[in-house]
Amino acid sequence: VGHCHPDIVKAAHEQNQLLNTNSRYLHDNLVDYAERLSKTLPEKLCIFYFLNSGSEANDLALRLARQYTEHEDVIVLDHAYHGHLTSLIDISPYKFRNLEGQKEWVHVAPVPDTYRGLYREDHENAVTAYADEVKNIIEHAHKRGRKIAAFFAESLPSVGGQIIPPAGYFQKVAEHVHNAGGVFIADEIQVGFGRVGKHFWAFQLQGEDFIPDIVTMGKPIGNGHPLACVATTKEIAEAFAATGVEYFNTFGGNPVSCAVGLAVLDVIEKEHLQAHATEVGNFLMKILKEQQNKHPIIGDVRGCGLFIGVDLIKDQAE
Repeated sequence: VGHCHPDIVKAAHEQNQLLNTNSRYLHDNLVDYAERLSKTLPEKLCIFYFLNSGSEANDLALRLARQYTEHEDVIVLDHAYHGHLTSLIDISPYKFRNLEGQKEWVHVAPVPDTYRGLYREDHENAVTAYADEVKNIIEHAHKRGRKIAAFFAESLPSVGGQIIPPAGYFQKVAEHVHNAGGVFIADEIQVGFGRVGKHFWAFQLQGEDFIPDIVTMGKPIGNGHPLACVATTKEIAEAFAATGVEYFNTFGGNPVSCAVGLAVLDVIEKEHLQAHATEVGNFLMKILKEQQNKHPIIGDVRGCGLFIGVDLIKDQAE
């Protein structure tokens, strides 16, 4: 919502002067913020865990999925990056290929890129073809005696090249993953909070009939303040709590962080930033497409709201 936004600075400063404590101590800000955040999400995503960073959020999402499904394996998209913890380097092809390589419990699906991916715009049914790749991975894993805990993907793959998955892809993938006893985790750490303009969450671009089982949030949630969140269903949260090992995070969801989170939501609403993302994004797309018509080096311009990719190429035909 902008560098040093006065409303955010004020909210943090005022709460800092009153009280900042760890989240074992009850405070209204935590509940108020959870309630406010829940209004932006589908009803079934009604349990919230607050943390300090997107990496912490994705690590917890992994734990939730494994506890709920009692499975271990994770399917990720090629080129993905999900965070800097050891557990997340393991599910980030962008990182692990340059480090220790792929673990046996990690499976990499092709990124659903219809411009330079495996199945392109001229394919008769790229959505099904990409989803079938995930289905094949699951079948192959089962033959090896492995079980899928989760399909873990950014709602719009960012490090992988600002990819806009074709609508319907997540629904088909979720069906295959649920049939295998796994859950669908949507990483909204870079793309959430109205960035895509027409929706508050990027996963909503897939259609109203798609709801992830777990959603992770970071980056824009606190406008630079260390705040993150995992939203999930009651069933998954109950399975996680049933271990008797409670989830605790010393500063996740502290009163200052929650005051900042509330202020961010206020600013997004008050300054109509979602509509702004649509308007500015449309303008950028228009002028970028004009450049594409002039310059053969621009192969593709794609995007939604303020999530935009310009693909530079050497050869139009290839």
